[in-house]
Amino acid sequence: MSENMTDDRTTRRQVLARTGALGVSIAFAGNLTELFAGTAAAQSLGHTGYGPLIPDPKGLLDLPKGFRYQVLSREGDRLRSGEGLVPSNHDGMAAFAAGKGRVHLVRNHENRNTAKIPVPTVAGLTYDPAGMGGCTALTLDSRNRVLSERVAIAGTAVNCAGGPTPWGTWLTCEETEDRAGTNGYTKDHGFIFEVDPANPHRSGAVPLTAMGRFQHEAIAVDPGRGIVYETEDAFLKPFGLFYRFLPHAPHGGLGSLRAGGRLQAMRVPGVPDLSSIQETGASFEKIEWVDVPDPLATQTPIRLQDFGPKGITHAQKLEGCYWGGRSVYFVSSFARSADGSAADHYGQIWRYDPAARRLTLVIVFGPDTDLQLPGESPDNICLAPSGGLMVCEDGNGAQHVFGVTRGGEVYAMARNAQAITSAATAAGGTPAEPEWGEFAGVTFSPDGETMYVNCYTPGTTFAVTGPWRR
Repeated sequence: MSENMTDDRTTRRQVLARTGALGVSIAFAGNLTELFAGTAAAQSLGHTGYGPLIPDPKGLLDLPKGFRYQVLSREGDRLRSGEGLVPSNHDGMAAFAAGKGRVHLVRNHENRNTAKIPVPTVAGLTYDPAGMGGCTALTLDSRNRVLSERVAIAGTAVNCAGGPTPWGTWLTCEETEDRAGTNGYTKDHGFIFEVDPANPHRSGAVPLTAMGRFQHEAIAVDPGRGIVYETEDAFLKPFGLFYRFLPHAPHGGLGSLRAGGRLQAMRVPGVPDLSSIQETGASFEKIEWVDVPDPLATQTPIRLQDFGPKGITHAQKLEGCYWGGRSVYFVSSFARSADGSAADHYGQIWRYDPAARRLTLVIVFGPDTDLQLPGESPDNICLAPSGGLMVCEDGNGAQHVFGVTRGGEVYAMARNAQAITSAATAAGGTPAEPEWGEFAGVTFSPDGETMYVNCYTPGTTFAVTGPWRR
């Protein structure tokens, strides 16, 4: 997720940021009705946003008039638990009801072995003492005041995204394939771990090995069947796959995924690379699922394994994933023919209907050449209580959380005002041409009154409230 992708072109967001032309028209092609069909809140949709973004005098987060934010946590602050400092690189996140109006918020930290501030190691919660990634968990009261903040899992690596389960736990995903002995690690990495937001010591630090060892990004669970869908974020060729995991104990609750299951990869007949499909509404029937030969990738990465004479379907930068209605949706953040993709695009959202075995291209982002369309490289996504979609973008230049209506209308919901320069981080820009950290982990409170979102760099977690149901 946090790849700092640059090339010789000036991106449209950089141009927009310098000129101040930050108005949003429509950045997506196609009709989004099917994304929100079946949700009662979707029927109230009709506005195209909440107005222009107001520059924040504190220089943290720009929001529309009527909205306000609270800073819940920032990297380098002291954890309320006394276990150490709030780690760097705030990434995927989810919110869970905790009773009496309280909320448990679980947050990933996508730390590599060069992390500025690692997740502190804690007895009973640490997988590999050499790993600097993991999760922290916050408990908030009904006014979003922080009651507690603690380590939820440590000793993992590159915890990018993940997803919630129907039984109220968080599956955190390692976006790496490093083995023991690589980069100082003492154990193999590239796994999914289950985190109990209410009591992390109940879940511990146990890798769910049957769910595969690869560059995990996000997951979504079919609440009816218990099937877990998984994306693989592979930037360089061979690109990643879209997976499903058929658990032996599909509705067993906390710890049930440790019982194992079958890992399969999606094959779209006649389509070796999803980037070759460019038209919204394009649909494919009779999608096939092929058993993964070696889920642990003991000798060969899964995406390089032999899936038979028909091969398997790849896609560049598979990232966000969520369950909505009767289908699972997943994001391809971008595709570049220069990297080996079949064609170029600036973001796609796909929908898979398990009952019909049908895959449909729902949204196409771009094109990049139109300066009136400031949306590319979609990443984390979630459904908003109003029935819309919230999208975190992850690219160069100015960074936004965009809202999307059913009709395909796009509006800016938030803009990161925390510029990062080379003086602050090697990934930053310059004072004359600054960069801004990406947004990640957008999610809503169970009552729909608060949007939580992370700024990746510098790591900051915000709670945003306002007239969501206007």
